[in-house]
Amino acid sequence: MMNPIKPIPCEILEVKKETELEWTFKVKTDVVPHHGQFMQLSIPKVGEAPISISAFGDGWMDFTIRAVGKVTDSIFNKKPGDTLFLRGPYGNGWPFNEQFKGKHLVFITGGTGLAPVRSMLNKCYNGDVAKSVTLISGFKNEEGIVFKEQLNEWKNKFTTFYTLDRDQIEGWNVGFVTEYVSKVDFEAFNGDYEVILVGPPPMMKFTAQEAMKCGVPEEKIWVSYERKMSCAIGKCGHCRIDEVYVCLDGPVFNYTVAKDLVD
Repeated sequence: MMNPIKPIPCEILEVKKETELEWTFKVKTDVVPHHGQFMQLSIPKVGEAPISISAFGDGWMDFTIRAVGKVTDSIFNKKPGDTLFLRGPYGNGWPFNEQFKGKHLVFITGGTGLAPVRSMLNKCYNGDVAKSVTLISGFKNEEGIVFKEQLNEWKNKFTTFYTLDRDQIEGWNVGFVTEYVSKVDFEAFNGDYEVILVGPPPMMKFTAQEAMKCGVPEEKIWVSYERKMSCAIGKCGHCRIDEVYVCLDGPVFNYTVAKDLVD
């Protein structure tokens, strides 16, 4: 029987610099996750960190990592050919096949919140699995933009609203993502749609409120919590909020549940 918490050594295939603080690591693995799940990445004698899977394919996974501490700093010292230890996947991901497939999908992301939905966006871009896709994606400034090439590609097939908080650059809007929710014609979807939000908790809260002002029922809103997790199997209680364990019950939640998850 496979040990659910045993890390497996995996080869780093590619390292790509997204920004000064975010890098994407492509890792060789036969694990096949669901969209929105996460893995625990570790380095022996240093520690481990929960990281969302930003893309995956046959024999590989992408992890887009921000330098925020000891473990991620150590990972940033790795290069192609080096070893990174993985365990997982963990958590409930997006209900892509059960709930999203064949509908109009509205993605609204803030900063690196684009990473946990990137695999779904790739799936929609490369196949006719959604009636339409609208992507509202915001960043603090130009230096913080991740997946630049794909953001440009997605414009070819999706309805997009890309925005920076204050910076002005060609082809981009200025302002917060909340200001662009009203530009989505939800009524045209005839109720056959879902809204996916990922970003900092305040961003998700206020964006959900804006969506509901536009007539979106809260049960059509989905969020992902990037809460610090430790054991990832519901034993340590580190990610517990009331009776909910984010590592087991999430990180993806319907807003009917997420609205009450307050620390």
